[in-house]
Amino acid sequence: MQANAGSKVSLLLQRCNNSMSKEVIRRTAGDNVYLHKDFHGALSVGIDYLDRTYDEAAVREYLQEFAATFYAPLTEALLARGLVALKEHFEQVYDREGGTARMTLSDDELLIEVEVCPAVAHMRAAGYPVARLFRETTKTVNETICRGTPFVAELLDYDDATGRCTQRFSRRTA
Repeated sequence: MQANAGSKVSLLLQRCNNSMSKEVIRRTAGDNVYLHKDFHGALSVGIDYLDRTYDEAAVREYLQEFAATFYAPLTEALLARGLVALKEHFEQVYDREGGTARMTLSDDELLIEVEVCPAVAHMRAAGYPVARLFRETTKTVNETICRGTPFVAELLDYDDATGRCTQRFSRRTA
């Protein structure tokens, strides 16, 4: 009986395969819109873990190590091209993540005013917890990007609820 049932299934599958057309879709990662908002939720959980398990210094150390490696090309561009390299970088970031930022650039200063951080907005909308030290993803990362350059990063203000902030990059003074 089982062999008979198996042969009926095989016959049915063969008929379906013969009568159905097949379409092969080939896609690469480059075909998709770049979006990594859930990365921020995972990062927030990691920051919270480091903060609870160790301390604030561990959070900053992790972010410094990450930023020094991941953003090394941006630091090199900052050295070679100045603040315009940072402006272009942040324009791409906010465009890619669906955020808006007002940027004012001069030879010695880049001021970035963000009304709502797209990462914080996404986490809040998705119900993800936002780590107590999530602001360090802006403050510490920007400071690390500027390390070894003629520029310094400052986080002038930051609202934990929305991620609204004012960031200033300026030429170091002697």
